[in-house]
Amino acid sequence: MSSLRVAVIGAGHLGRIHSKLLASVDGAKLVAIADPIEPARKQAAEMFDVDVYEDYRDCIDQIDAAVIAAPTDSHAEIATDLLLAGKHLLVEKPLAISADEANKLAMLAQSHRLTLQVGHVERFNPAFTALGDVAVEPKYVEAVRASRFPGRCLDVGVVMDLMIHDIDLVCAMTDANVTHIAASGLAVVSDHEDLAEARLEFECGLVANLKASRISPSPARSMQVYGPGGFADVDFSGPSLSRVCPSGDIVHRTFQLDAETDQPLGYADTLFERHLAEATSELEPRNAILEELHDFVISVQSGSMPTVDGFAGARAVTVAEQILDAIKQRQWYADASPLESGALASVRSRIEESSRLRRAA
Repeated sequence: MSSLRVAVIGAGHLGRIHSKLLASVDGAKLVAIADPIEPARKQAAEMFDVDVYEDYRDCIDQIDAAVIAAPTDSHAEIATDLLLAGKHLLVEKPLAISADEANKLAMLAQSHRLTLQVGHVERFNPAFTALGDVAVEPKYVEAVRASRFPGRCLDVGVVMDLMIHDIDLVCAMTDANVTHIAASGLAVVSDHEDLAEARLEFECGLVANLKASRISPSPARSMQVYGPGGFADVDFSGPSLSRVCPSGDIVHRTFQLDAETDQPLGYADTLFERHLAEATSELEPRNAILEELHDFVISVQSGSMPTVDGFAGARAVTVAEQILDAIKQRQWYADASPLESGALASVRSRIEESSRLRRAA
């Protein structure tokens, strides 16, 4: 089977990573890089021995597939052009800037029988893949994703930039629909929300609390999952996974503390030894982006579904959009004006004085 001829659209940080890693992917060959910005093209030309283009349309006839690592607001236009030209795509997350655009791309790829994979790279993180039965019918999830200010990806806020990873991971655990979303967020240094939190409730009873920040002094990528199979503490950065496996008495609700001991204050060690045994998985770090590229090429060559297809990517964008809508409606004061709602809310001056005045009235 001949190698898949691949172009990378976008020669920024992620585009250069994909371009470098494609050399290690069996069955794929990087043949072109496209970027409208001249310094980015010049750097790519110096780093990679391939043709470099200002306009991605100029290399369409030379490729079988493409990796789109361009700004999010250009994903829909570029992906539509390439899908209509019969090209398989790996699109960096988020799939598109809106749910409508994302769903249209998923349906377009399906109708043309083309592979559309979305770059939700944490699906390939060994800490997530090791979750096993803990992620089957989970009931409660907490996730924190924080980074220092990146200075890039500022065309979207932290929900589309960082939180969407955890949105996708939670959605991968259930086919149930979201029934309720509450969220808040604040723009601190950019024109979009730089920190956000959201509570998602699903039809199946799953509840997920997600937090994200791109102005955190301390990076974090962690998730806690509670389900019938136990509890798991996931560190995506490590990567590492710690599990607490409940005994049959705990699972079947037959555990009775008063039957176990008459000294509950000193029972902690026994409880964890007998009924809540902890196990830590030894995980070997892997390059998740490289795994993602392998998955993409195998999907194209075999006709199988990629790990994160277009509809999964569109689902994550849909939920993210609902979170952003909830953030816009968030009122920071009981008598909030339109300027005091949402991520760009103005800070009310002299809050204490106004509170005293309201009490006096």
